[in-house]
Amino acid sequence: MIQEQGAIRLSAIATFALALFGIGFGLATRSGAIIFDGIYSLLDTTTALLMLLVARLIAVSTRQSKEGRLVERFTMGFWHLEPIVVGLSGMLLLGSASYALITAIDSLMKGGRDLAFGLAIVYAVVTLAVATGMALFMRRVNRRLHSGLIAIDVTGWAISAAMTGALLIAFIAGWLVQGTAWAWISPYIDPGVLALVCLVVLPVPVPMVRRALAEILLVTPADLKERVDRVATEAVARHGFLSHRAYVARVGRGTQIELFFIVPRGQPPRPLEDWDAIRDRIGEDLGGESPHRWLTIAFTTDRDWAE
Repeated sequence: MIQEQGAIRLSAIATFALALFGIGFGLATRSGAIIFDGIYSLLDTTTALLMLLVARLIAVSTRQSKEGRLVERFTMGFWHLEPIVVGLSGMLLLGSASYALITAIDSLMKGGRDLAFGLAIVYAVVTLAVATGMALFMRRVNRRLHSGLIAIDVTGWAISAAMTGALLIAFIAGWLVQGTAWAWISPYIDPGVLALVCLVVLPVPVPMVRRALAEILLVTPADLKERVDRVATEAVARHGFLSHRAYVARVGRGTQIELFFIVPRGQPPRPLEDWDAIRDRIGEDLGGESPHRWLTIAFTTDRDWAE
């Protein structure tokens, strides 16, 4: 958890620095594309800070020792905050990209804008180097941590690097046509590449938002439900139960599983240790035991308790 928080903190600092760098260069070069790149980085900074807060809260909630009133007030943990952050990040990116696309189209219709291509190229080279380096670094870190939050951050850096790479190609092309017969196209390069970048970026957050909404709404993951049903069916056959009911959800890094087994009436009593042994076997068969798995197994002769 400490490694995850440190990685996200480093990413937030780098993103904020790039945001200030981009907005400043965008104003100096009069480039709407660079300003949008800086705003995108600023949104990423906000998301990274929210991710850091969520990572800290989840770390607190999964410790064995109590951490004061915070854990007492949130006894179900903080996993539900992860999809909220992911969904909010995606919606912010969708909104900013849509607004920038409208701005770019408006600029194209008005004849474009002049741009200081020399400074713009300097900005693109520096930003591309930083974004690519951070994407590779965070990806390597996540090979060891397997964090959903860091995976989102890696995607953000990769998108930023791709956007900046497109800007760099466009700025170099604009610089090369200066003083040639193609100079008339120069004012259209900045809004044109901004519109193109927005069209590429707009579909990217859609799967992210869809997945976040599914987790917020507790939509049952088909693969998890299938695995739980298979293990529960085997337990029913092994112990002579009548049937089972399974309720599963995946929220962020957390997995929630509730299993109810319908036991025949009139069976001879068993020691509680026997029921605990059955629970232990089912938990082992399910796999994936970790502080992020919430597993509840209950036995009843009344079906109404399981419905």
